[in-house]
Amino acid sequence: MRQQRTYQSTRCAGRCLRSLLPFYLFTILLLTSCSVSYKFNGASIDYTKTKTIQIADFPIRSAYVWAPMGPMFNNRLKDEFASHTKLSQVKRNGDLKIEGEITQYQQRNKSVSAEGYSAQTELSITVNVRFTNNVNHQEDFERQFTASQAYETTQSLSSVQEELVTEIIKDLCDQIFNATVANW
Repeated sequence: MRQQRTYQSTRCAGRCLRSLLPFYLFTILLLTSCSVSYKFNGASIDYTKTKTIQIADFPIRSAYVWAPMGPMFNNRLKDEFASHTKLSQVKRNGDLKIEGEITQYQQRNKSVSAEGYSAQTELSITVNVRFTNNVNHQEDFERQFTASQAYETTQSLSSVQEELVTEIIKDLCDQIFNATVANW
C-alpha cells in the first residue's frame, strides 16, 4: 500500500512538472531574449565627442537678495552635473558651457482667504541661463527658468526661507539639466 502511494505521488508530480514546463521555458526564453536599456538620469550625451563642461558661478542680479542663495544654487548646479553625467568640470574651454545670473528673488500673494487677507505667499527665483554647446552650436540657447514654492502667510519668510530656497534650487537645477543635456 505504501509503495503504491509513493508511485502515485511520483506520477502526479511528473504530470504537474510537465504541465508547468512550457511556462518555465517561455519565461526563460522571454527573459534571455529581451533587453531593455534605461538611463535613469535622462542625460543624452555622446561622450565620444563631449567630455567636459564649464559651469560659471551665477551672480545675483536681483533687487531682493538672500545671501546664502547664490552659493547654494552654484553648488547644487555643479553637483547635478557631477552626479548625473561623466563630464569633467573645467574652468575654461569646456565642450559645454553654462553661465548666467540669478535675476529675480521675489515673493507675492498667491491666494486670499475668505476674510480678504493673504492666505499663502509664493516665493520664486528666476535665473537667466546661457548655454553653449561647442560640439554642436545648434543646441545653444539663452533662456530664463523660474521655480517657486508657496508657504502659509501665518509663517514668517525667515522661518521657512532655507527650506523653500533649497526646494526651488533643486527644481531650477533639474530644469536646467533637462534643457541642456537631456534633450527632452
